Amino acid sequence: MLVTISSYSLPYEAHIAKSRLDSEGIPVFIADEHTINMQWLYSHALGGVKLQVPKLYAETALKVLNENREEALVEDQGVDQKACPFCGSENTEFYQLGRRWAFLVFIGIQFPLFPVRDGIKCKECGKVSKT
Repeated sequence: MLVTISSYSLPYEAHIAKSRLDSEGIPVFIADEHTINMQWLYSHALGGVKLQVPKLYAETALKVLNENREEALVEDQGVDQKACPFCGSENTEFYQLGRRWAFLVFIGIQFPLFPVRDGIKCKECGKVSKT
């Protein structure tokens, strides 16, 4: 019996999680991937692309997916954490600027008119800035 442990808006997000579980030897399946590939506007109506595992592996799979490996990745890649230009805090995260407007314009005219840029969001003061 398969259990849905998470769902994603887009198929590539589910494949990233699937790869993580595959690397741990957990059998995993993706449901509704092809339907959403064909008509991505149905994603939320269908409940997204579902990541499913056998019931026996559900708890282990959730633990693997909930691991925060950001610090190990930053340490391994040697990437410096950017400080917030407003308050100076090092407690920041990656953020995409313009994503909402780009999506709304694409829905309206079926053409990606607005660019999406990388930025950082401060977890202390909540402000967003360009990188």
